[in-house]
Amino acid sequence: MTDRRNDTGGGPTGGTDVVCVGETMAVLASSDALNAGTKLVVGTGGAESNVAVALARLGHTAAWVSRVGDDPFGRIVTESVAEWGVDVRGVEVDPGRPTGLYVKDTAPGGAGVLYYRAGSAASALSAADADRVRSLGARAVHLSGITPALSARAAALVEHLLDHGAGDGVLRSFDVNHRPALWPPEAAAPVLLDLARRADVVFVGRDEAERLWGTPTAEDVRAVLPGVPVLVVKDAEHGATCFDADGAVFVPSPPVNVVEAVGAGDAFAAGFLSGLLDGLPVERRLALGHAVAGAVLCSPGDTLEALPEGVAGIRGNAGR
Repeated sequence: MTDRRNDTGGGPTGGTDVVCVGETMAVLASSDALNAGTKLVVGTGGAESNVAVALARLGHTAAWVSRVGDDPFGRIVTESVAEWGVDVRGVEVDPGRPTGLYVKDTAPGGAGVLYYRAGSAASALSAADADRVRSLGARAVHLSGITPALSARAAALVEHLLDHGAGDGVLRSFDVNHRPALWPPEAAAPVLLDLARRADVVFVGRDEAERLWGTPTAEDVRAVLPGVPVLVVKDAEHGATCFDADGAVFVPSPPVNVVEAVGAGDAFAAGFLSGLLDGLPVERRLALGHAVAGAVLCSPGDTLEALPEGVAGIRGNAGR
């Protein structure tokens, strides 16, 4: 039995630009080594909600659909995402499962990122949750390869959202976003390739594509995903290439002083999708993706805190 959390956040009564679907976890972090007595700060982290937050910062109507536990972490996560202007009416509260959690132990010699998400509320996402996504009347639905790694039923939701209602005019966006900590490449590779082939827009890192599919170049990635209408291959500090019906366009990454890389890929996806929804040409979509990603790379957080300089110039008349 679940109940609908509808007292936090809002959104338009009409359609939504983008609905992002997936797990967001509570984050416990400290700049000090993790030991007894270390003080930890509670935050939030999730690929799909990061995209929703960045899109909201860029002036779009964005919604996040997921499940959280009936616990303090679930309330913190939902309220935090709503405070960034994201519609959270599609978030369900599960009284029987906890909110996912991860701990950042990133001090020198630390353990890195430690995940505690097995059996989380979001792992119970299923095809039945698709009705909440459709009820928001989105122009686009954004998904990632993290969700199918959570459980078989969560994977079924991703498949359903990528397949359901073909021809309904809804743009289906998929970020491959392979997380080796969730599933090894040999298990993930065929599943993620199949899901990517069903999407209208696909984002994938060149390095993760090589790890999954043995494709060392952007052109090799295109060869295994020839039917995807819009394919974006990101190559870290080098740049990104977009393949579409008109060919390939490469835009180099501007130099950035990196503070932390977590969340930059989500920010890039949000910037590119913003440009796509606003009808910008490919070069400006890629430039916008780089600019938004750069802002996140320069901050210790996972989400876009403020629009970077230069965004208005890239967007031109599409600026909001």
